[in-house]
Amino acid sequence: MMDILKYILPTMLIGILFSCGGDGDNDPDPITVTPPDAATLVFPEADSECLEGTIISDTESNVTFLWTASDHTDSYTVNLTNLDANSSQSYNASTNELEITLLRATPYAWTVTSKADDTDETAESDQWKFYNAGSAIENYAPFPAAAIYPTVGSSIASGTVTLRWEGSDVDDDIASYDLIIDENTLPSTVLGNTTTESIDFNAVSGSVYYWKVITYDTAGNTSNSEIFQFKVN
Repeated sequence: MMDILKYILPTMLIGILFSCGGDGDNDPDPITVTPPDAATLVFPEADSECLEGTIISDTESNVTFLWTASDHTDSYTVNLTNLDANSSQSYNASTNELEITLLRATPYAWTVTSKADDTDETAESDQWKFYNAGSAIENYAPFPAAAIYPTVGSSIASGTVTLRWEGSDVDDDIASYDLIIDENTLPSTVLGNTTTESIDFNAVSGSVYYWKVITYDTAGNTSNSEIFQFKVN
């Protein structure tokens, strides 16, 4: 009898395990994760002079950045670029405001990245530019121009291409632009001066071009964009 039980009992246990385990058809549906929405910037305002903030020295002030809280978001990163130095820093925030120490009399650009704990997907706000106020200034230099086309690092077809950029100025008194372009990483060839935000250029196949924009205002102030680059197929 004992010998028979040794064979019967394991067989019964296996049957019970399979009957409890089911056929896998009742597995729960996978959890759907909703990515965060993009925040809307509030302050400092776009293309403005930031007069608010707490002055802490002759060269620095504290400014509170504000944006709307975005849905499905657990935290934010404020991305701040000093447009004079072309240098960037990032600051983490758990709410929709953050105080940051800035250089006075300096132009900045900023965006906010929305993040969620249960996904790697993020959402990026628009980019705004502003001047952090310093001592009394009657007229501000233009913001450095931003490339629109070709985008940085892109490849385009050879032939006539219309280079396009975007300029902005607190005083809204931009007078003209110089377009500098050639195959040197530090371009020096002036293609032309224009009062519009575009200019035609003959792109040669197989070349890599570097270009920048110098912006002039009516008060004689200037600004230099960063150097942009594109390749011609």
